[in-house]
Amino acid sequence: MTQIWTNGIIYTMENEFSTVEAVLVEEGGIRAVGTFEALKNQADEVIDLQGATMYPGFVDSHLHMVAHGEKLQRLDLTHATSAEQILALVSQAAATLEAGQWLFGEGWSEHNFQDGRIPTKEELDQISEAPILLTRVCHHVVLANSAALATGHITMQTEDPPGGKIGRHADGHLNGLLYELAINLVTDEIPKEGEAYINSLETALNQAVENMLSYGLTGGHTEEMSYFGTYTNPLTAYQRVIGNGQNFRVHLLRHHNVFQEMMDAQVGDQQPFLELGAMKIYADGSFGGSTAALLAPYANDESNKGMLIHTDEQMEQLIMLARKHQEAVAIHMIGDAGVEQVITLLEKHPVFPGKRDRLIHCCLVTAEQIERMKNLSVILDLQPAFVPSDFPWVVDKIGPNRKSLAYAWKTFIDEGLMCAAGTDAPIEAISPMETIYAAVERKKSSDTHNGYIPEEKVTRFEAVKMYTVGSAQATCKEHKRGMIKAGYDADFTIFDRDLFAGTTEDMRQAQALKTVVAGKVVFNRNNNK
Repeated sequence: MTQIWTNGIIYTMENEFSTVEAVLVEEGGIRAVGTFEALKNQADEVIDLQGATMYPGFVDSHLHMVAHGEKLQRLDLTHATSAEQILALVSQAAATLEAGQWLFGEGWSEHNFQDGRIPTKEELDQISEAPILLTRVCHHVVLANSAALATGHITMQTEDPPGGKIGRHADGHLNGLLYELAINLVTDEIPKEGEAYINSLETALNQAVENMLSYGLTGGHTEEMSYFGTYTNPLTAYQRVIGNGQNFRVHLLRHHNVFQEMMDAQVGDQQPFLELGAMKIYADGSFGGSTAALLAPYANDESNKGMLIHTDEQMEQLIMLARKHQEAVAIHMIGDAGVEQVITLLEKHPVFPGKRDRLIHCCLVTAEQIERMKNLSVILDLQPAFVPSDFPWVVDKIGPNRKSLAYAWKTFIDEGLMCAAGTDAPIEAISPMETIYAAVERKKSSDTHNGYIPEEKVTRFEAVKMYTVGSAQATCKEHKRGMIKAGYDADFTIFDRDLFAGTTEDMRQAQALKTVVAGKVVFNRNNNK
């Protein structure tokens, strides 16, 4: 059946603010765009937008979908404002669990606490003898009780693993904090096998997809093949959910730990909405955990320059492994030392024609590094919501002398670099409106100032372009996605208002009325109330 969508504002994103009157859709694709009068006789059905505003399908270019689904199920610590409040929430949750059952919490940040005090292992031990694992908002630090540490065989004598650190009190005793790859000592011991486990991943994934569709997201670029036991566990969950008639576009990055195994097994794109992407690598940590790698020491800790997860030699070997299979890399790099390590090696080992490397986060860069990025075949995978989350405390860590090139989204765009937008959910809220507001205003909605580093504000069009054109460029599919144009996929996000009109606060309040993937309405707010 051929449909014509009309009677609303339809932004094509082909050029700034360019609109069309009608879109002709057939067999999941856009057959033509133009006036209603010119196209109406080719349609079997008229879809009346009733004054709503249509955009190309919004895609979150960087998140962890299963983890986002799990966060929806777990103890939410995002809004805790003190160590005492965390302990109270954990105590309430522990009282509802069966004996010996793990308690997982998500989203705490000491920067939300007036005194900055983090609960201790000993305080968690008083709540429960069963394992407790509380993940910091950045997912680069966890707080564990003694039972959880014992599961990972961590004692006072345990040495820091490569790429990780075990937190200790001043007297050398364990304080319950684990940083970066030290987290794996515990999480690797949690049972992750069997049909029941895969079913739990499937449940989390279904919740994530349902939640994302309600925000107008038509797809997501996700990475989690190495966090849930063998890669076949999450892959099976994706194949079941996405392969079960669910129109939702998933682009799977492949962690370097399982990349070769997946290549050997010749795992390919097995469903029309499930694609395999670049090799994922972590170069460094996070600012929240003071583990992002810096060229100069942290301003509030002259003894610390963060940490590189891999040596230069190890990183080079990983990039060469991807190149062996003619594949791109997607590399997490927050600090300028992480950026330096990565771009130096990408200059040495460029990606193959037709591919594009993904530089993730890029929170602190130098002007010289930006110039070098411009000579690489890359897209910057950015998370604008990091700005209101990380400021003002991050200035104490990186120092005022470096903040001019911190979170420099506008500079990247003005320098001609391709940019995509994502949330890193479950780290930030999944709502694209919160991300777009953060990109445009660079502050929380409740803040009264003009934004953090206001010269790096982007326009609304630029922010929406990152969710549409940019997300398509991230997967080298800008020839078929990201715009409303003849020959492109019929993926649409339909809002109750024009994001380019009214105040930015009006824009932030926008709700998705319909989400359309391959011409099929997969979310309809009127039917989901």
